[in-house]
Amino acid sequence: MSNASNKLYKDKIDDLVETLRQRRSLIVALSGGVDSSLVAALAHRALGQKAQAITIDSPLVPSGDLEDAKRVASEIGIKLTILELNELDIPGFSANPPNRCYLCKRFRFEQLRATAVENDFDTVSDGTNVSDLNEYRPGLKAAEELDVYSPLLEAGLSKEDTRKMAGLMKLPTASKPASPCLATRIPYGQPIELAKIERIEQAEECIRTLTGAKVLRVRDHGNLARIEFGKGEIDLLSNSTLSHYISQSLKQLGYTFVTLDLEGYRSGSFDQEYHSK
Repeated sequence: MSNASNKLYKDKIDDLVETLRQRRSLIVALSGGVDSSLVAALAHRALGQKAQAITIDSPLVPSGDLEDAKRVASEIGIKLTILELNELDIPGFSANPPNRCYLCKRFRFEQLRATAVENDFDTVSDGTNVSDLNEYRPGLKAAEELDVYSPLLEAGLSKEDTRKMAGLMKLPTASKPASPCLATRIPYGQPIELAKIERIEQAEECIRTLTGAKVLRVRDHGNLARIEFGKGEIDLLSNSTLSHYISQSLKQLGYTFVTLDLEGYRSGSFDQEYHSK
């Protein structure tokens, strides 16, 4: 970034810190991604011990996200609590309706708010930013209903802004790709089951280990696994021997067919028909 750009984002950081200081105390929902990591760092700078982070550990959370959250909390010095939940217990969630994200977020935020009240914290916050408004995010309604505070959204900051600010604050997640919950790999209407979730995570870990892919999704269509690579990474499977090995590895996990999506990764590939609704 240029010096002028650096100053602009440093000023944004200072402004947010001052805004957060107006809160008596704050719980940050720390997912392990760049957005919530930035909020956690800003909150800790503004409020010290009056800011704490809570990370949810559940079957839907990629295991790497939990480790990233722990690392971020350790580096910035904020107290971290791990809250174990199971969204598969939410009535109607396992049927995988189009408002699945709303059901999940409502459940999570209710638990976070209960924890905040129990520990005498005033506010629950998250890492929602302006860019999230451009996608199908029914979970935003749950945040609004439960009065979850979104400082990045309130400040009009985009995903790009968040990354630049996280970089200036030297956060380890500054360049981390988006990492949504594992349920997003399953088409709406197809049941969400623990065995299916575990298979998806194992498949992605296998491919990531073998190829080094940074952006990767294994979309689960029952007996078919559809692999999406990030932009510029599809050539990682140009080696026929490697492709065959990956195919056989995923078949050992229970898939009958393994395919490569030639369009590559696109956020919310199952959300297209709902985005404009």
